[in-house]
Amino acid sequence: MEPITLGSWGLMAMLALIAIRVPIAFCMAFIGFFGIILAVGWPAGQEFDLERGFDAAWAYIAFEPFSFIANFPIIAVPLFLMMGYVAFHAGFTKDIYYAARVWLSQLNGGLAMASVAGCAMFAAVSGSSLATAAAMGKLAVPEMLRYKYHPGIATGVVAASGTLGSLIPPSILMVLYGIFTEESIGQLLMAGLIPGIMSAAIYMGMVWIRATINPELAPKAESVSWADRIIALKGVWSILVLFMIVMGGIYSGIVTPTEAAAAGCAGAWILGFVTGRLNKESSKDAAIETAKQVANVFALVLGAKIFVGFIALTGVAGTLTGWATNLDVEPIWILLSLSLVFVVLGTFMDPLGMMLLTLPVVTPVIQQLGYDLVWFGVIMVKFLEIGLITPPVGLNVYVLKGVVGDAVPLETIFKGILWFLAMDVLTLVVLIMWPEISLWLPQQIIGN
Repeated sequence: MEPITLGSWGLMAMLALIAIRVPIAFCMAFIGFFGIILAVGWPAGQEFDLERGFDAAWAYIAFEPFSFIANFPIIAVPLFLMMGYVAFHAGFTKDIYYAARVWLSQLNGGLAMASVAGCAMFAAVSGSSLATAAAMGKLAVPEMLRYKYHPGIATGVVAASGTLGSLIPPSILMVLYGIFTEESIGQLLMAGLIPGIMSAAIYMGMVWIRATINPELAPKAESVSWADRIIALKGVWSILVLFMIVMGGIYSGIVTPTEAAAAGCAGAWILGFVTGRLNKESSKDAAIETAKQVANVFALVLGAKIFVGFIALTGVAGTLTGWATNLDVEPIWILLSLSLVFVVLGTFMDPLGMMLLTLPVVTPVIQQLGYDLVWFGVIMVKFLEIGLITPPVGLNVYVLKGVVGDAVPLETIFKGILWFLAMDVLTLVVLIMWPEISLWLPQQIIGN
């Protein structure tokens, strides 16, 4: 069988399995394993040799996935995840939300703006947009509804802001993107910082403008004394310490991203016990949730590695690269075409699965077009997260609906999302037109 034909059939079979809700980790592993058997055992113009194909596939999965997992940089993934779950169970992320609420509540749309800050920090330490939507939905949405916020704003801001953690470091998506593309993880983490903060600021600005024009959409909360505001800041220092340990260490060049993850993880445990916020039960919960998430991530990673081997054998990536570069169009139009693929996939897939599925095919195209892969990492992650809130099947929206129940109709949540989608499009336009926004901090690392 012709390799390109086999690769095309493999990709279509992958999408078919995903469509019937087969877990993507198993899809990639299954298609990759049997694809390698066919690619090696049935070369073009020759008879099928099952034994040869099976031996090659078995040798590949016996060596390549293990060697990939054994890489030093990937140790950062479980360490960052553990840091996040320890910080969450110690209550550090709730402190951020409370402080933001106290300081912003007197502004038009203040509670919604506080939700943006809380979601961003929670998502950054949890590594999961869906978990953020669920957790902050329980915490922030009832609070906003109690103060007569429009249900669309109250739910839309949580669903959309839950996606911010994928850009704001430490981002698990950025770490894995760097490992698969062999780009600097430190530069990628730095590249996401300014775009992540900018996305949050644009969300907040939009909320404030809408609430100022129509105060009934997001009324002001009760007055808070300056003494209470100062007291609220006491809970912020722990998260700031962890952030400075991780990002300060990477930016200064003192530690590698993996070493920074280890330092941040150790710092979270120490702060939790020193402040008396961690006990035997919360420590156990943090460890169990970390183990579950690490198992999920590594299953996807291993499946993706097997699938990458199959794609490499078929030459699909090279064929698509040649096709894309031979088109008589500007590279930006190819980039925008890829964005539509990410948005469509995002309606029924989680960001990590989407990224690992598409990277083997997309990365060579982007390289050939001359785009910076660090910059594209930011753009890709932003596209992936937009997919989570895009109608008609934005997963974040459905997770939030499950949390709020009958309090807010599904169509109201989707209507509330549209304003935030518009802001995401604006953010993407800015990031695409001015790549230096994403690349300035990484370039500072190179300079050091």
